[in-house]
Amino acid sequence: MPVVRTSQFKLPAIHYAPVRAKQEETYYPTTQALREQYRTDEGKRVTAHQWDVYDYTRTIPAGKVVTYKDVCNAVGGSPRSVGGALRTNPFAPFVPCHRVVASNLFIGGFLGEWGREHKTGTQCDRKLTLLAQEGVAFTEDGYLKSRELLWKTE
Repeated sequence: MPVVRTSQFKLPAIHYAPVRAKQEETYYPTTQALREQYRTDEGKRVTAHQWDVYDYTRTIPAGKVVTYKDVCNAVGGSPRSVGGALRTNPFAPFVPCHRVVASNLFIGGFLGEWGREHKTGTQCDRKLTLLAQEGVAFTEDGYLKSRELLWKTE
């Protein structure tokens, strides 16, 4: 599958993990022309930085996680800009934003909520469930149980 990048980051040589969503049901533009035409359900454009974040996040294998800082080190920006891009990810779960956690290995955010104490607290549980289905375990207070589950691209 061709991947179009707007920045100069290099994707690691990996095999793409299978995606739970059926690929034929997920529209993900792969050419610059299609990306320029694409609009979210809210009618908004996806920025070049967001495309970079989504392209990189698609490479995270099932059963592994990376930090927001790892993503920004790969594609540029800041951990907050990565979080902002993932918060508005229109391609989930094809772009597996649930595989990105905080630098202190806390579960982090999901769909605009940060942890169980924020807003409804239900989105954190959804993220934990998705990761548990992939074999990624967290402590009762929301921290990654094993550093071995961190995916390192180096």
